[in-house]
Amino acid sequence: MTPARIRAFCHSLPGATYDLKWEVDHVYSVGGKMFAVLYDLKKGEESVSFKVDDARFLELTDRPGVVPAPYLARAKWVQVKGLRTLHEKEWKALLARSHALVAAKLTRAVRESIGLPPRP
Repeated sequence: MTPARIRAFCHSLPGATYDLKWEVDHVYSVGGKMFAVLYDLKKGEESVSFKVDDARFLELTDRPGVVPAPYLARAKWVQVKGLRTLHEKEWKALLARSHALVAAKLTRAVRESIGLPPRP
């Protein structure tokens, strides 16, 4: 999957916002909370970090090219090094799940203000 397709998919998720941080990181948030970070090629190898379910953290980090995300691993974030590590369908599923995990922690007021449905 290309960086442009990943960025477009992240931006298409409900309530998603974009910010360029630290001059090289494309950050996608929901309700002001990050759910995905794309590291620009200027920094070295392109990679993507995102939140995963606690139960999937060890499973995913056992795969080649997937490591605990620097500074965010304690919050169960992984970093995928190289955009060809995952297939497009898996990228989309994992990024959508990251968005859902972060959105689930938002307050009712924040969820309403950005047009997300109430928590189940």
